[in-house]
Amino acid sequence: QVQVAESGGGLVQAGGSLRLSCAASGRTWSRDAMGWFRQAPGKEREFVAAIGWNTGYSYYADSVKGRCTISRENAKNTVYLQMNSLNPEDTAVYYCAAGQAVVSDMYNYDYWGQGTQVTVSS
Repeated sequence: QVQVAESGGGLVQAGGSLRLSCAASGRTWSRDAMGWFRQAPGKEREFVAAIGWNTGYSYYADSVKGRCTISRENAKNTVYLQMNSLNPEDTAVYYCAAGQAVVSDMYNYDYWGQGTQVTVSS
């Protein structure tokens, strides 16, 4: 089992920045990839970014490329999502998940956190 817990969400004005954190615990060695997803009201959950614990390889959705940076701190089993130039369309619940590979397919990820709300005001 792997447990993941997100933090760092909140209310920010358009153009602002936020850094989300995701702390993993348990059998973290069993899952190499950590991903961030988001779900806006009335919409399906969508991929944001992912990173590999071992290689540091990262992958981004086109919608956030250039505005978001995913990073990891292996010693703390923590992954971060730095989000800049936020706009109201980024408003969503952001979820962290642990999976086998650094891909955008949400079915690759089998351990999920409870999510953290990000609200961007115009």
